[in-house]
Amino acid sequence: MLTSFIEGLLCCLTSKPANTVVPVETSEPADGYEFVEVKPGRVLRVRHIIPDRPAVEEPLLGGIVSCKRKITVYRNGQLFIENLGERASAELKTCQNGETEPNSTVEVELTDCRNSSPPVSIPEARKPKRTVVIDCERRIAACKGTHSDVALFFIHGVGGSLDIWGSQLDFFSRLGYEVIAPDLAGHGASSSPHIAAAYTFYALAEDMRLIFKRYAKKRNILIGHSYGVSFCTFLAHEFPDQIHKMVMINGGGPTALEPSLCSIFNLPTCVLHCLSPLLAWSFLKAGFARQGSREKQLLKEYNAFNVSSFVLRAMMSGQYWPEGDEVYHAELTVPVLLVHGMHDKFVPVEEDQRMAEILLMAFLKVLEDGSHMVMLECPETVNTLLHEFFLWEPVTLPPPKKEPKARPETAKPQTDNTSEPATVRPATARQT
Repeated sequence: MLTSFIEGLLCCLTSKPANTVVPVETSEPADGYEFVEVKPGRVLRVRHIIPDRPAVEEPLLGGIVSCKRKITVYRNGQLFIENLGERASAELKTCQNGETEPNSTVEVELTDCRNSSPPVSIPEARKPKRTVVIDCERRIAACKGTHSDVALFFIHGVGGSLDIWGSQLDFFSRLGYEVIAPDLAGHGASSSPHIAAAYTFYALAEDMRLIFKRYAKKRNILIGHSYGVSFCTFLAHEFPDQIHKMVMINGGGPTALEPSLCSIFNLPTCVLHCLSPLLAWSFLKAGFARQGSREKQLLKEYNAFNVSSFVLRAMMSGQYWPEGDEVYHAELTVPVLLVHGMHDKFVPVEEDQRMAEILLMAFLKVLEDGSHMVMLECPETVNTLLHEFFLWEPVTLPPPKKEPKARPETAKPQTDNTSEPATVRPATARQT
């Protein structure tokens, strides 16, 4: 604490950054790590694991989901969503094994407004301001590790690095998946420009767009954590035909990003550097369900919350993304798995619940033993959830068969040699 205070004081006196971060030497330079120059002088570290697997050609089956919805924004800000697909809910809620939930582990949270009535009376202030109609079909199939056309992208959030995905990268690469995980600028072993404009949402999103174009396959799955979820959403809009599925881990609600004016991160960089031990302690307390020696070791081992004060301040003040509102999220047609740690003090569970309501195809799972860093706290559980979601595919239900109408037989009188009147037998229904 005393060292941080002295360094911060020197920073204020000399007007120089207290801790400028430059790319560090990776301990395993040849173990799947690459350095990609996305722009001149802007270099990102990427872990790219290509498994040694035999090429297996399997037919792409899966199910076709009708993505039809009407999104109306009224002048008073009210959002009204109508899901118009006749069989969308049935297709999503019926899985390949015939159960009502994907492998009985993912809870389905779907918004279905087909039976909802529109606003009763719409005065002038509530007339539609904007209407978006989505009408398309998506073929959703299982993504197995043996499929050579599948790639998994892992994107971390503020203060993290690709190292926080260590358990997931090892687990899925052993299953045969090709995995890609970049360090954001200023994080991990990526370069750290000492200019605030390098850490705006749009600058970082452009980095992720270039990384995606470099490594993308035919079917890609995006996995984002916290702030990284926003970049996944951005990519899903930019490349809707290439994004097959998406996972949001403690990503928050479907609201536009805007930096807070009354935040501790608005303090000068040198002051933040003096407060860095306090900030690290606060992150440990808010980001983990337990605050023991194991959690402290996880923070150190996985290089979490280990960025300079300048980068941290620039990242927080650069979170401006007005386009990423509820309509932007409601336009997504990709299946999304939401994972939330019950003890997360950064993201309330209500925000992820709202996200599940807005998205067209959303599966929400709340982990009772996890917090914000749930992938470090419960790696086995998270890996299982993700793998089951990757293998999930909807079943396209056949149209219901119409029951044929019964056609009565023509009654024929019996003929007899006697003089008794003929008796008529009752007609019987015959199925055709």
